[in-house]
Amino acid sequence: MKKTAELFKILSVDKRIEIVELLKKEAMSVNALAEILEITQSAVSQHLRVLKGAGLVDDERQGYWIYYSLNKDVLEKCRQRLNRICTCGCLDRQVIMKRIQSSKTR
Repeated sequence: MKKTAELFKILSVDKRIEIVELLKKEAMSVNALAEILEITQSAVSQHLRVLKGAGLVDDERQGYWIYYSLNKDVLEKCRQRLNRICTCGCLDRQVIMKRIQSSKTR
């Protein structure tokens, strides 16, 4: 439980959420992230260090560059935890909508 709370605390920073959203699409370098987010490379590096420490981000060296990618397994576990505590009923609506859509395609 404590680990989940720490993960949500890490994701409570807007720029970190933006980084996660960008990395969902493709692996990116610090320079590319800094340019898109319009913040310094140093700030991006600090956010990535925190995200990597939480296991949300992986890195891979390619020549001189380091590319960061999203660890989708950890993010999925975070989503599952949020779904368990969510009481708004949105999950039930999603399940119902998926069932309706799949029945239409049969």
